[in-house]
Amino acid sequence: MAGRQAQLLAWDWQCSDGGARLLAGVDEAGRGSWAGPVVAAAVMLPAGWCPDGLDDSKRVKPAVRDDLYRALRGRALAWAACAVGPRVIEGRNILAATMLAMARAVMRLRPAPELVLVDGLQIPNLPCAAQALIKGDATSAAVAAASIIAKVLRDRVMLAWDRRYPGYGFAAHKGYGSAQHREALARLGPCPLHRQTYRPVAACRQIELGNEFC
Repeated sequence: MAGRQAQLLAWDWQCSDGGARLLAGVDEAGRGSWAGPVVAAAVMLPAGWCPDGLDDSKRVKPAVRDDLYRALRGRALAWAACAVGPRVIEGRNILAATMLAMARAVMRLRPAPELVLVDGLQIPNLPCAAQALIKGDATSAAVAAASIIAKVLRDRVMLAWDRRYPGYGFAAHKGYGSAQHREALARLGPCPLHRQTYRPVAACRQIELGNEFC
């Protein structure tokens, strides 16, 4: 096993009391996006196992992420995911929507975990012990696994939406801020997939409303 995977497993081994407690990792994808859902995944790995190449999804090339996604789905003790869409994000705010997605993903795990490691600073409302872990996707194997699954699933969602709303470039930027996305917003205006209250999207809407009264 590569040294990087051994490091990730060592944290989980310590937190789970040497594998005695069922441990799950939780992470999200899409929190900072201008469009589309936030997707959370929860993953429980067999004690002492993680696939070669596992790491924080941001450090892994897309083709490798896809390979890891297949390996994790095939060998994970359990995994689940939940997507929360733009209207809920706008109604609750992105932090609350992220916590909701994380909690729902964890609640779908069977067997239920005894301890959950959550990437970030906040912990969702869960019926079991939980620990916030800053940069958890670079520290814990279970959280890194969750980051891979959340990222791959959300990217696939955005690829599907790209066909529904062509012209915005969702297949390329996945809804995140980019020059291409900003130009498309200025040219086409927001679509139903956009988070209308986000500043770049709201600014575009204000320009549209102003033009109506010119």
